[in-house]
Amino acid sequence: MMTFPIEGYVQRRGAWRDRTLVSQFLKRTYQELYPDQCFDHLNRTVEQYFSLETPTWWIALQTDPSTPIAGLWMGNTVDQISGDRHAYIFMLFVEPAHRRRGIGSALMQTAEAWAAHRGDRQIGLQVFTENRAAINLYETLGYRPQAIWMIKPISQC
Repeated sequence: MMTFPIEGYVQRRGAWRDRTLVSQFLKRTYQELYPDQCFDHLNRTVEQYFSLETPTWWIALQTDPSTPIAGLWMGNTVDQISGDRHAYIFMLFVEPAHRRRGIGSALMQTAEAWAAHRGDRQIGLQVFTENRAAINLYETLGYRPQAIWMIKPISQC
């Protein structure tokens, strides 16, 4: 367990055995925004991208350090303009009862420290436009939009 800047919580670096936990937390992030959807397909995302080079960090209560209440999963991507590899946030989730206490911000500081240690010059992430709380957090931390992801449903005849 590592020290965590918020009293009452502990942080630990994830391990390879956390694959199932990553899947569970990833599903929770999406189910919160889209509660009527099934997100079992996200297991394939974890299978494809979870590796020793895509670290996780978990936050738990000091009184129950084996049960995470928040998590961050990092990955890698390539900047399409410069071609440089940089860090990418696959998932940040904090249980609703523990939000607005600085846990998400502290996890983002962990992400930035990891990326800086590797020599990355930026971190990217995707956030849904409906997730105003997350957008506010990221903007407060200095993140700005770089592109707009556009989709168009295609009707099947």
